[in-house]
Amino acid sequence: MKNIAITLLAFVSMITISQAQEQTSAPLKEALEQYVKIQSALAADSLKGIPEAAAAIGSVAKENVGVLAKAAVSQADAVAKATDIKAARAAFKPLSTTLIAAANAQKEKIGYYEAFCPMADAAWIQADKKIANPYYGSSMLSCGEIRKAL
Repeated sequence: MKNIAITLLAFVSMITISQAQEQTSAPLKEALEQYVKIQSALAADSLKGIPEAAAAIGSVAKENVGVLAKAAVSQADAVAKATDIKAARAAFKPLSTTLIAAANAQKEKIGYYEAFCPMADAAWIQADKKIANPYYGSSMLSCGEIRKAL
């Protein structure tokens, strides 16, 4: 009987931990879905959709400060307010650093990749392994390497 109670307690604890991890990673995944839209647009030398995606990241960050750093709010706002591609790329760097740190804090893989461009001396997150450099776009689209799976 004692073994059954211990087993049951361990099972309930595992479920609770799993639910807590899901609650933690859900806002990050939501932010990353929007982030990848920005990364893809910048890689395509476009600002299309960036203000909306950045505003969505800011909203998620505001509502989930415990999961995402408070800095993500102002960083996303800077990306949203960028008026040209150069400013958007410059604002994208600190947002990338913040979201990479949040992704690295997760205990389980979340289905994204961290990439790095030595020419830009900057990292970013992308959805697949094929490099799509947001810092140089079409001029150096494949410059960079995948550092690790997140």
